[in-house]
Amino acid sequence: MAHDILILGAGPAGLAAGIYAGRGNMDTVIFERTAVGGQISLTNDVENYPGFPNGVGGQELADLFLKQAEKFGAGLVNQAVNEISKSDHIFRVSGSRGQWEGKSLIFACGADPRRLEIPGEKEFTGRGVSYCATCDGFFFRGKHVMVVGGGDAALEEGLFLTRFAETVTIVHRRDRLRASKILQNRAFKNEKISFRWDTVLIQICGDNTVTYVKAKNVKTEQVEEIPIDGVFVFVGHIPNTGLVKNLVEMDEQGLIRVNESMQSSLPGLFACGDCRSGTVRQMVQAAGDGATAAIGAIKYVDSL
Repeated sequence: MAHDILILGAGPAGLAAGIYAGRGNMDTVIFERTAVGGQISLTNDVENYPGFPNGVGGQELADLFLKQAEKFGAGLVNQAVNEISKSDHIFRVSGSRGQWEGKSLIFACGADPRRLEIPGEKEFTGRGVSYCATCDGFFFRGKHVMVVGGGDAALEEGLFLTRFAETVTIVHRRDRLRASKILQNRAFKNEKISFRWDTVLIQICGDNTVTYVKAKNVKTEQVEEIPIDGVFVFVGHIPNTGLVKNLVEMDEQGLIRVNESMQSSLPGLFACGDCRSGTVRQMVQAAGDGATAAIGAIKYVDSL
């Protein structure tokens, strides 16, 4: 017998959807292939989520989300989903542990930051390497930080970091930026921001935290060690939407297009969080998306 709602992803969007779906008396199953919490499980301290004025650990907050979802009856299945299909108004998801059926599906698989894939990056993630200035900028008050990237996101986050950091060095592999002119003008005028052109990082180094990087000039091949307290990487995101690429409409970035109810172009399939078009990639928005998607899914199931 089909469940009412299947939720793919146990990050803030998926878990919030689980809370609302379970509270709506829906038979709900949440699937997660890795750690519960998604990207927030990699964040040591979350200080911008409402209700926690003293901050909260990312994994701790994720565990609280899950506990609340389970309190309302949502179940968790730890497995990767490798196929999604729909026929006769029923969604089917398949994985290594079998197949599940549901009347509605909420897709909350998120998007992964594009990595530099250099030595030290993985080791120092959460200890000086970050992919979210809004999340972690506060911890670099009075420090010297580096931003990698040349697009809108890199400049927006670099400008945000000037609220906290003593200096912000933007490293770009080319000799000109891809960002919009208005952002370029703001960055060039900001006294805290400097630029290193034609440069790529080849290694991130330190002890318990980041203390310096090795950078190479792509034109001269010269390698230099640069002291730095933090590295913020903004070279794009990779949406985890491959499972539904043949089922729903997507934008040019591979993000799922949704309406105000978070419903995709395929009736009964809802998308929320970092995998949907128009997201600002903030946890509070992801949780709101999840609640909206669950309410939409409940109405859809009730209409069948």
